[in-house]
Amino acid sequence: TVYFCFIFSGDSVTLYTDIETIQQEEIIWYFNDIPIADITGDQSMNCTDVQCNNGAERFRGRLKLDHQTGSLTITNTNTTDSGLYTLQINSSSESLVQLFSVSVYYQMKRKSVNEGESVTLDPGEVKNLNYLMKWYFNDTLIVNQTGSLTIIWYFNDIPILDHQTGSLTITNINTTDSGLYTLQINSSSESLVQLFSVSVYYAPEQDKMKTKSVKEGESVTLDPGVVKTTNYLMKWLFNGIRITEINGDISFNCTDVQCNNGAERFRGRLRLDHQTGSLTITNTRTTDSGLYKLQISSSRFTIIKSFIVNVTGEYHLVMKLTKYIHICSRRCLIHYVK
Repeated sequence: TVYFCFIFSGDSVTLYTDIETIQQEEIIWYFNDIPIADITGDQSMNCTDVQCNNGAERFRGRLKLDHQTGSLTITNTNTTDSGLYTLQINSSSESLVQLFSVSVYYQMKRKSVNEGESVTLDPGEVKNLNYLMKWYFNDTLIVNQTGSLTIIWYFNDIPILDHQTGSLTITNINTTDSGLYTLQINSSSESLVQLFSVSVYYAPEQDKMKTKSVKEGESVTLDPGVVKTTNYLMKWLFNGIRITEINGDISFNCTDVQCNNGAERFRGRLRLDHQTGSLTITNTRTTDSGLYKLQISSSRFTIIKSFIVNVTGEYHLVMKLTKYIHICSRRCLIHYVK
């Protein structure tokens, strides 16, 4: 049986033996078949890393060995610590072996860009021709490179791959490109994984249709053109103040007064479509004019779309004659009808 461990670089990991020892056994830990820790039953010879491996100090004091159980802890892990760890316990009557596959991932890097811009995902790794390199977008393979052969699947505009560093550049990016990008680099001796979370923000100035103008009293619908799934958190903000919210499991939804600690601005005039995320404001008022933002979040990405709403009032001129006819003057009054 192989036990799998997945951690981020910088974290610590403990490989538990789950074996009761009587402290008479010899316990040896191997990393990719290289001895890195050893305890003899009578404690006459214990070693970790440099002592065990003839000076090849890979872990540099980052190994902690439990002398009671034989469990091994690796602190401040690096991606180069990924690999197969083998525990061998030898006694006078038997020999036991346990296997641990440890994968250490780079800490997730986050990128935020505006729609239409370009973004480069740079792993900071130097590639050689012996590497197998794959890029995934939300678990879908988009780039596969083996040696000098590169296969790129269609992905909006074709992404640009740097064959020396493995960095991926996406040009003319769209909000639909938001998500998790994973780089997997494999060689004969190691496997490296890097994660990038890309958030693409909607730029309202690029789409004049996102400016809505209505007359006071009419209704207006802000349609983001996004199909919602149950894993999304969806929030609408008006001038930075939350006015509606839906979480993924629908256990908490709110509109206006519920969301905003009692500041009931819209007074039951909001209608939220739970499937598409579109927001309808009924019986609009001039005070409803402003910036509306829809924020859609999941564990992998964030999308923001913005709408500018202009509500104009209607003005009526009322002409009134003075009671003094001999003056023959008229006065013009402006009355705001709401």
